[in-house]
Amino acid sequence: MELSTALGMPAALAGVLVGMVLKGANPAMLLSGASVMIILVGTTGAVLNAMPMHIAKKAPALLKKVIQKQMLIPVSVLATTFVEFSQVARREGLLALEGRLGEIKDPFMRGGLSMMIDGLDAEFIRDVMEAEIGAMEERHRHCATIFSQGGMYSPTLGVLGAVIGLVAALGNLNDIDQLGHSIAAAFIATMYGIFFGYVVCHPIANKLKILSAEEATIKRIIVEGILSLQAGDSPIAVESKLNAFLPQSERKASSAPGE
Repeated sequence: MELSTALGMPAALAGVLVGMVLKGANPAMLLSGASVMIILVGTTGAVLNAMPMHIAKKAPALLKKVIQKQMLIPVSVLATTFVEFSQVARREGLLALEGRLGEIKDPFMRGGLSMMIDGLDAEFIRDVMEAEIGAMEERHRHCATIFSQGGMYSPTLGVLGAVIGLVAALGNLNDIDQLGHSIAAAFIATMYGIFFGYVVCHPIANKLKILSAEEATIKRIIVEGILSLQAGDSPIAVESKLNAFLPQSERKASSAPGE
């Protein structure tokens, strides 16, 4: 599980509930089915109106993505792999790497290596791989928009819920004792809307953008590694180039032989 999500959501809920208690508000007032209906169902409807179905239906998978830890190839592992491949290529030629393709589980990396082994031009390989990265980033932007749109609509629906609640409260002024409670309950929808928009939807959209950027960075490192192999760079040169993507504290001195 993604640790930041596992810590962040309970912390946000605890902050709101404890804050209500400290302010003297009864957390039991949150048990309002009408408010939940207005915010959750209303926001879902608004997002469906705003997004094509082929994008909107990805929302459950995206929620799963921010809850589960994203499994990307570590940069240090990529550097080690490409250094090893450069050593093989120097000794036996690029065609010798064809037998190693079965070891590569990442389809993007395997596809790039296949193009390199087939002798395709470096510029063509870069163009194809960068186009794939660009298409992935565009898909991810559209997916993150599901939640950014939800974050924009839900506070407004919260205001709508408050108006509905006030209309109901003011429509029954005969019971003065109940009026204060009814007005307070009317604003529960606003509270839900703000919470759902700014604690759930917008943060999820932001996290999806960060995860997308991290994945794109890994793919661009793979592109640089493949082009370095094709250019015949030495193992030390390959390692130095890929280590540039690592923080200084995580870099290690090159121990690649063959120089």
